[in-house]
Amino acid sequence: MDENIFDLSNFNYTFPRELIAQEPLKAREKARLLIIDRNKKGGFREIVFKDIINFLNKGDILVLNNTKVIKARLSAKRITGAKVEILFLSERKKGLWEVLVKPGKRARVGDVLCFEGGVKGKVIARTVDGTRLIEFSPYRAKFLIETYGQVPLPPYIEKELNEEDLYQTVFAEKEGAVAAPTAGFHFTPSLLEKIKNKGIEIVYVTLHCGLSTFRPVKTQDIRDHPMGEEAFEVSRKTALIINQAKDEKRRIIAVGTTAIRTLESASTVKGNRITLIPQINSTSLYIYPGYKFKIVDALVTNFHTPASTNLILISTFCGKDLIKKAYTYAMEKRFRLFTFGDAMLVI
Repeated sequence: MDENIFDLSNFNYTFPRELIAQEPLKAREKARLLIIDRNKKGGFREIVFKDIINFLNKGDILVLNNTKVIKARLSAKRITGAKVEILFLSERKKGLWEVLVKPGKRARVGDVLCFEGGVKGKVIARTVDGTRLIEFSPYRAKFLIETYGQVPLPPYIEKELNEEDLYQTVFAEKEGAVAAPTAGFHFTPSLLEKIKNKGIEIVYVTLHCGLSTFRPVKTQDIRDHPMGEEAFEVSRKTALIINQAKDEKRRIIAVGTTAIRTLESASTVKGNRITLIPQINSTSLYIYPGYKFKIVDALVTNFHTPASTNLILISTFCGKDLIKKAYTYAMEKRFRLFTFGDAMLVI
């Protein structure tokens, strides 16, 4: 394989900032959808997202990530009065949370941080990733998040959301994410019902999107990028349905990069048979060129930020040249980008 394929410059691009969608459409299913057929290697088709059903076949399996975003963004003060912003990432054990602090220099080991409601937490360690471990009295952190927390929107979203549910999928169920699986935003209850009625089976996996989801790649050789752990779950029911579909050579369509990473992380190869194993686990799977997909046959995804692991994953699935053409086309046609933007269906 050409070593130049791993150069970060392959996954960088410029874009007009006015194309960044600052809020979702009122009717989610009316977003634009770009159809990319990998066999045709070019020539794109545009439809309205609700018409995705015309590209799904009876017997297909649609895989959704049912993680739910927690209100993980809070502010705090040091004893000195200096303010810091805290992003709660994951609970390591009862009362012990890994957090991202800005500015980090204001959260030294031993510092006590004071939050609203009289809640206090003590910084007890700094991790190799630069995050902090903060210890709270049992259950106080969850009270703090539920009572005073705000939804942690990406930094390029400058507009405040009037409704927190706008940053959730309609099928969000299991709390634990600090970033939403945005490809799922375009599905509405009525669209999901129509998809089921066509004979397409919908199954769910869970991957709690964490720091790894939005941390950009900064190493010139993308293979050197450190990918953090994220918790996931594949139920026995989901595994049985997907394994039968694979045996019968029916399509597995993943909605979002998080669904892809969950399925690929939980799969194994035994002889000539690929099997999805039910489990509760964590993954640091980082998909870049050279990776051979085992489970996923097609995908739904949004347009991703430059130099992101998500863009690298999609480029691996499609081929970087095809993705470059698709992104150039999308920007020329004024597609809305990123979290609340339009989507692609790759078949």
